[in-house]
Amino acid sequence: MKVTDSAKQYLEKMFSGQEPELAQTDPEFAERFANFAFDEVVNEPGRGLDDKTRFLAILATLLGCQGVDEFRVMAPAALNFGVTPVEIRETVYQAAAYLGIGRVYPFLKAMNECFEAQGISLPLENQAQTTTENRLEKGNQVQVDIFGEGMRGFDKSGPEESRHINKWLADNCFGDYYTRTGLDNRQREMITFCFLAAQGGCEPQLTSHAAGNMRVGNDKQFLINVISQCVPYIGYPRSLNALRCVNEAAQQQA
Repeated sequence: MKVTDSAKQYLEKMFSGQEPELAQTDPEFAERFANFAFDEVVNEPGRGLDDKTRFLAILATLLGCQGVDEFRVMAPAALNFGVTPVEIRETVYQAAAYLGIGRVYPFLKAMNECFEAQGISLPLENQAQTTTENRLEKGNQVQVDIFGEGMRGFDKSGPEESRHINKWLADNCFGDYYTRTGLDNRQREMITFCFLAAQGGCEPQLTSHAAGNMRVGNDKQFLINVISQCVPYIGYPRSLNALRCVNEAAQQQA
């Protein structure tokens, strides 16, 4: 088997003529993976995504599954396909709310090393839109915008001993991150879906965010396309789990 012409063209655009390391050390594996990920998956009829969305999904998926070495490979490729440095940074920043800094810090380093290698000046421009005084209010509104009126006042709900965590979800997760410019709510919900699908063990939250995606315009077919494009990066078990969650969310929306 040889690398197909379509896969070669895709790799050329990704890496600007540089041959991937695995092509030298593991050519048999590299051929099969390239033909699958960069031809069959990308060109599956009716299951593709535009280039920017595909690479945002891939980067978010790599964050979720802790694929930092592959992230180092794919971040420059994402830039070659039109993803902006701000969009990459916003994806990494938002991951902190869903993965925690212990798992995100290596990606912050990898991202900044990528930017410096590409001659991109740091720090990038600020995107924050909230203050200490209004982050709770703004975060509450984003939750309502995405999940519906049932989320209004969520920060004050639940048992007293754990109510502070609901407040943190509003002011930190949504108020600090979702309110930032650089990505819109549809993109932010899509990358959150990828974080959750890729890390596994978060199926209740994944189902909830699948429903949130649908509410902001990322319909069932779009989410299936996202899962399809990320199969090479997280494998079949977590992809099939994500598909089940999408189907459950769709049934709840019916």
